[in-house]
Amino acid sequence: MADTHTPGITAHRLSEAQIAENFSDLHPPLDRHEARVAADRCYFCYDAPCVTACPTEIDIPLFIRQIAAGQPESAARTIFDQNILGGMCARVCPTEDLCEGACVREAAEGKPVEIGRLQRHATDALMARQSHPFTRAAETGKRVAVVGAGPAGLACAHRLAMRGHTVTLYDANRKPGGLNEFGIAAYKSEGDFAQAEVDWLMQIGGISLEGGKALGRDLSLEALVSDFHAVFLGVGLAGVNALRAEGEDRDGVQDAVRFIAELRQAPDKSTLPVGRNVVVIGGGMTAIDAAIQSKLLGAETVTIAYRRGRDRMGASEYEQDLATSKGVRIIENAMPVAVHGNGAAQEVELEYTTDDGSGLTGTGERMRLPADQVFKAIGQTMTLDCGLKLERGKIAADASGRTSMDRVWAGGDCVAEGADLTVWGAAQGRDAAEDIHATLMGVAAASTGAVMGEAART
Repeated sequence: MADTHTPGITAHRLSEAQIAENFSDLHPPLDRHEARVAADRCYFCYDAPCVTACPTEIDIPLFIRQIAAGQPESAARTIFDQNILGGMCARVCPTEDLCEGACVREAAEGKPVEIGRLQRHATDALMARQSHPFTRAAETGKRVAVVGAGPAGLACAHRLAMRGHTVTLYDANRKPGGLNEFGIAAYKSEGDFAQAEVDWLMQIGGISLEGGKALGRDLSLEALVSDFHAVFLGVGLAGVNALRAEGEDRDGVQDAVRFIAELRQAPDKSTLPVGRNVVVIGGGMTAIDAAIQSKLLGAETVTIAYRRGRDRMGASEYEQDLATSKGVRIIENAMPVAVHGNGAAQEVELEYTTDDGSGLTGTGERMRLPADQVFKAIGQTMTLDCGLKLERGKIAADASGRTSMDRVWAGGDCVAEGADLTVWGAAQGRDAAEDIHATLMGVAAASTGAVMGEAART
């Protein structure tokens, strides 16, 4: 946690009541009537572009039709067939760039069908029953190690267990959930939903969880390959890139990822220290989340500084607009060159940049911003060396998740392909599980997202 003795960084900037209001549900759930009205806007397109835009290829027109027919739990089963983490994805997916961005009504009217909220309506309805919609196949006698209990690992473990394999799920943290538990902004996923989703998912049976065990520290890949029939790695990214700016070791400069995790785990958000003047360096979703949450905690000024133009930011236009609506200032084409202060951060010095097509360069024009707290949100890196072939600093894996080592698959943030999103992790974990199953059983791989069929449902 941030040093509470650093000048300007203090807790309790706002009352508990104000904090609770600030962190209330970003997109409140639809009631039954609202869901039926929203569902009626869908054209139920043939070869629907929203399905193509979804990394998990959920049959969106079908589940919306089921909601329109007053069958939200059937809609949930359609969703969970493809994405067992559909509940969290309904809350955190950048739908504006994926399914809703591809919606025919978005192209025609500028107002898409509210697919994300409809998905939440359906999944919440089924999960509220506290019953699991799938049952396990007969035991295969095959044992699989899944390392990393984030979205990719959870999706992989669930699909393997459903296929009848016995899964041991390892995670470096004592608490499972990965990105969903530690990396999602608190205003996007209220309460303890991430853990409730894990508990619900584990009802499939056949999965044992061993927390506090990290690959490279407590586990070796060689031993896992020797002890199990197959291994899946969903280890995420543990390192954070350096600013490469003078003074970045001053008090008050910290990782945005750590800040988000601390806020997610804080039982009382008002106790989390935040600066009076906050500067976030970066342009992705992590930068946006850190900036917005700083503002919600009571920071007076919050600025995002990004080295390129806003059109190059990793965060979507919707997320950028959300940040500015909360009072966050975005400075584009500016990179950090120094953090000034007497021991602790007091100012950030930025240099304006230009890109003539040959690369990013500084213009020589500089500015200073008051900053008692500086968050680094400039990307995460792989710190684990497990002997696998790498691509762009991440594990190289094919479309089925196969790595350069026999009987080892990988997916999620640690692999080179795909985006650092819950939905991508869920898709890659699911597809790797299907390939692992086919390999272990000597059968043809199922089509993408295929499940056990009606016999697998309760």
